[in-house]
Amino acid sequence: MSRPLDLKGRRFWILSEPMGNNWKATVDEALEDGSSQPVGIDATSDTRVAADDAAERKLRRLLQAY
Repeated sequence: MSRPLDLKGRRFWILSEPMGNNWKATVDEALEDGSSQPVGIDATSDTRVAADDAAERKLRRLLQAY
């Protein structure tokens, strides 16, 4: 599963997949040429929504640092 997220003029995708009894979410940045690049953010939780939300919080904190 994935969900788009637009922040500071950039488009990101939060990608989540089941991992055993948990969910793992990762963040990729969508590039203008149609490709994507991993941002290096991972988050795990017992539900998909919680993992996605944790990954989004990490991304927002990272972008505030710039």
